Amino acid sequence: MELTRVYHFSAGHRLENPALGREENARLYGPCAREHGHNYYLEVTVAGAPDPTTGMLVDVAGLDEVVGRALVERVDHRALEGVPELVDVITTGESLARAFWRILAGTLAPGALRQIAVVETAKNRFEYRGEDL
Repeated sequence: MELTRVYHFSAGHRLENPALGREENARLYGPCAREHGHNYYLEVTVAGAPDPTTGMLVDVAGLDEVVGRALVERVDHRALEGVPELVDVITTGESLARAFWRILAGTLAPGALRQIAVVETAKNRFEYRGEDL
């Protein structure tokens, strides 16, 4: 069984590969090479069997506390490039999903994390299932 919780945070960033020059970054990333922000939604999906005593897959309040402390509080209303775990990351939605997986996987029960989805805009959603780790 799976449970998905949705979290919200607002953050600023710009897409830049430090190995490239300013003009190449502008060509590659367009307007996203300039500082801008998003109202992100983060979907965290966990999996397992419901507890026979409670009937619940997970203590939702506990999950919210873990995700809030480990991730949301660290990125909300921040410049993403200044977050320690993201310093060397080009903050595309794809890269954020992978980085967020790494952050959360170590805070949840082994095997519980099934998927991370980063919803950047109404048109951009990035899903990651830990497939290349």
